[in-house]
Amino acid sequence: MGNTASGNKGCFIKPKKAWRLLKTADEGNVTAYIFGVSGSGKTTLVSRYLGTRKYMVVDAGGIRPDDLVVESSNARKIIVIDNLHELSWGDVDTVREQIIELIRREDVWVILVGRCPVPPWLSAVRFQEGFYVVDSKLLMFSLEDIKKYAEYAGFSINEAQVQRMYYETTGLPLAVEMCHIKYMEMAYTSEITDDMYNDFSRRVEDEMCNYLEYHVYDNWDVEMQEFLMEISVVDEFTTKQAEMITGRSDSELLIERAKWLGNFMTSRMDKDGNTQYQLQFHMRVSMRRRLKRKYEKERIRGLYENAGLFYRLNGDIRKALEMYENAGVTERIVSILVDNARHAANSGYYYDLKKYYLELPDHVIEKSPELMCGMSMLQSLLLNPDESERWYDRLKLYADENQGSARKNAKGLLLYLDIGLPHRGSVDVLKLLKSAYTMVFNKEVRIQEWSVTSNLPSMMNGGKDFCEWSKRDRELASKVGRIVEFVLGKYGKGLVNLALAESFLEKSGDNYEVATLAAKGRMQAEAGGKIEQCFVADGILAWLHLQNGKPQEALEVLNGIEGKAEKEEGQNLLPNIYAFETRCSLYRGDRACVTGWMENAPDENVEFRIYDRFIYLTKVRVYLQSGRNEQAYSLLTKLRYYAEMMSRTYIGIECGVLMAVALQRLKNDDWKKAMCHAIDTAMEYSFTRIISREGAAVNTLINTCGWKVEKDGADDKEIAARRAYFRQLQKETESMTRYYPGYMKAGVDDVQLSETATAILKLQAEGLSRQKIADRLNMSEANVKYHLNQVYRKLGVTDKAGAVREASNRGLI
Repeated sequence: MGNTASGNKGCFIKPKKAWRLLKTADEGNVTAYIFGVSGSGKTTLVSRYLGTRKYMVVDAGGIRPDDLVVESSNARKIIVIDNLHELSWGDVDTVREQIIELIRREDVWVILVGRCPVPPWLSAVRFQEGFYVVDSKLLMFSLEDIKKYAEYAGFSINEAQVQRMYYETTGLPLAVEMCHIKYMEMAYTSEITDDMYNDFSRRVEDEMCNYLEYHVYDNWDVEMQEFLMEISVVDEFTTKQAEMITGRSDSELLIERAKWLGNFMTSRMDKDGNTQYQLQFHMRVSMRRRLKRKYEKERIRGLYENAGLFYRLNGDIRKALEMYENAGVTERIVSILVDNARHAANSGYYYDLKKYYLELPDHVIEKSPELMCGMSMLQSLLLNPDESERWYDRLKLYADENQGSARKNAKGLLLYLDIGLPHRGSVDVLKLLKSAYTMVFNKEVRIQEWSVTSNLPSMMNGGKDFCEWSKRDRELASKVGRIVEFVLGKYGKGLVNLALAESFLEKSGDNYEVATLAAKGRMQAEAGGKIEQCFVADGILAWLHLQNGKPQEALEVLNGIEGKAEKEEGQNLLPNIYAFETRCSLYRGDRACVTGWMENAPDENVEFRIYDRFIYLTKVRVYLQSGRNEQAYSLLTKLRYYAEMMSRTYIGIECGVLMAVALQRLKNDDWKKAMCHAIDTAMEYSFTRIISREGAAVNTLINTCGWKVEKDGADDKEIAARRAYFRQLQKETESMTRYYPGYMKAGVDDVQLSETATAILKLQAEGLSRQKIADRLNMSEANVKYHLNQVYRKLGVTDKAGAVREASNRGLI
């Protein structure tokens, strides 16, 4: 088999790298060690390689000392010792010593074959003699191997089916052979369709499980079989987790033994330094099937419940819920969801667990004020305001019908919803916060913490839209700043300074003041606050760097908060950090980074999650940059609907600007209306940078959309204000265009400069004239001019300053 097929002897796909290693070992008379899971083709590789040569095969499973007695001879002898993993445990010291002795002999070439990596008892001789190790990965089929095998075996499958076969078999030759057999059985009756292929895949999986069941597992002792069956309920496990799930105090020993049974288990080190073990895919599937057949339902339920408890104690709520769902213990699921509702400061936690909330029947939810609160928040996030209000009213009724601590608890939850429900906007939030301050201060209620940012790098456009507050930013900061910080608890640390910094940033305020306020806010957040606020501070600083033509500095700031989030349990921030870093890559013209991010970005066509709005708005920009204007328009339509329903002024402006770009590129004159409306709305709040940071993408549009400075019915004061605003908007947009001439320019490709062109550009950046560059590089001035013109064309710029900036942004100089 081993890149062959056991039932098809004429069909052998040579594993080239494994074959070369075996040949090198043969020529140098060096021991070869071949290992892989059952069915990976180890034995077939050896028999195919040795061909008609004479060699002796010994099975380590039933080996006796006499079997390894080999008389000295002038002619080299070849000995193949199969199933070497059988010697990992037990009283086999004598046999081991004989094998080591054979390895050291010059007149014997030893080929060792087993299911596990080189065992510890061979370590010394391995490094003394220098083994050639054929890893299991070298025996697996590649996609190309599967295509060749299908061709040689006489069955045709399309590209998608090849990909699927590779995924489902993990390239294991035995599994591929089983696919072939089942395929031929089905092909005799009719042509294979995709629907038939689904059934075909299931049959192959069954065959693989049967093979492992009767040809592998039955050779192991019962204790090991039971341990692996029980631990298969989870995808990965640590030693402690194995102990909790199985209840076995000797789990560590059993894991150690399992390592040498065969290459069925892999391991990795997690971020906390714990070793995570994982059973190979086919083994995990077959062990779970075996578990259902051999254990009673109550015993299986106990295993899943133990696994769920472990995950819950370690803070992995999603996996805990998955385990409890498999166990069928509704009360445990309810307990987690109630706890989540009590402590979920960030509304995203509701969204992440929506599957479990929505599966709860109404009569269960109505017994818990926390669950009613959670359902009201979740339905608002799902853009179902009527359903959200229904649960709000049900919670209010609960508060009216109860007394004492139950009533106090419900009133606190109602206050949390009054402030936090997304669909209610922010019109009455200030009044509610003042009321909350009095109630909390007098200990009438206890309100849970509420995150203003929703994991976004914004205070003004985070959990809710606070654009309206920016009109009176300084006044509100002095009057109600302390109240807001008190009510929001740890999430209020640094809030006032950060909110002012962001408001000033959007209004083209003094950069020094913006940076100072952001730095103060960050320090306050670090001193007993939340990492979400730190992200806001760093986001503001990153925007400042981008506004000043320094995308690399912006990226460095974001890399810093990324590291902080990874260390301080801020994983929920990471998707938005990555999206922000991608925006920096768009400014830098780093298409490789943008493409890599897009491969993992959420698909809005599968599920539109309002919680991913910052990511979606980044995707819109990528779509526009790559000329995918229809996709940009489609996504913007969804985002605009969300903005209108949830009263999101800021996102509405942003969507308007990007919609204008998309429509203009689609040659739809409605772009002018969209741009004029966006400018009108932005001016109402004195926001310039929400538009100007789009630079080259909107520079021409701003000047040709027909926005009127002298608006009909406007008095002289208003006209003067409009003129000043528009002048500032033009100035900033032109500045961003000079800094990033290739930003969001449709069809801009990666730029590759020759060594000569790069050298010329570097010298030009140093201030040298064309003549001096020509003298320095020993070429004519006309040649220098030609190279510079080519560079300008590739970079999409028209002058020296633009070329230097764009090349610097792209990391070319």
